[in-house]
Amino acid sequence: MGKPIIHHIPVCPFSQRVEILLALKGLREAVEFRVVDITRPRDPDLLAKTRGTTALPVLELEDGRILKESLVLMRYFEERFPEVPVARADPYERAVERLFVTREGPFGNAGYLYVMNRDRAQAGAKRQALLDQYAWLDDMLRHHNPDGVFLFDRFGWAEAVYTPLMMRFWFLDYYEGFALPDDPAFARVARWREACLAHPAAQQVTAEEIVKLYYDYAVGKGNGALPEGRARSSFVFEPDWRGRPMPPKDKYDRIASDAELGLV
Repeated sequence: MGKPIIHHIPVCPFSQRVEILLALKGLREAVEFRVVDITRPRDPDLLAKTRGTTALPVLELEDGRILKESLVLMRYFEERFPEVPVARADPYERAVERLFVTREGPFGNAGYLYVMNRDRAQAGAKRQALLDQYAWLDDMLRHHNPDGVFLFDRFGWAEAVYTPLMMRFWFLDYYEGFALPDDPAFARVARWREACLAHPAAQQVTAEEIVKLYYDYAVGKGNGALPEGRARSSFVFEPDWRGRPMPPKDKYDRIASDAELGLV
């Protein structure tokens, strides 16, 4: 019998959180990853397996059964391979982790809505919405581990969930000039963020890769959708992102051409 298969796009934060979990367990090679090109129509065989849904990642078990949603996949691997636990063993601490993770959706949405915004008049409000999310995280971290680095004593479940989103927010650093305020009110979450981004188990992507591939998000188009006047998505596999120039930052003024982005 073969390995479980994860159908994914490598730069997807929801796939990366599963990869981080497997890395923490030393099980990255226990799963086969198959890359899906989101710039093309979904393969009919994969659509049949997912019952028509296109969200990634998708886990295909050895016997053909299918599981979806990244947090579900994380829990599956945590329970299937319990020898190296990532989630906390103590029931209270595990409940705190779960409470912490309840805000991952609003946190991610705040960052994506900020980068996709093309109305300068709304930029300040979008920035504040993201800062409100960071403020909540800061408060939780101060309450549960005020003098530490992570939520508890190590990079764990909460960190595996949030780190890929904070890495995607490198596109905010680049396109919006976003940075956490140099303010004591954000010092605890800033310390946590820095440690999460540097953790050895979370190095599946780079800032350069995110900035280049997510250019289309910066001009309001996501998941492989084409911006006006463009023939190719910034998410295409070829030309490889490493050989492309850094995209222009003037997202509010215009949409860069395929040639400017190194897509032709």
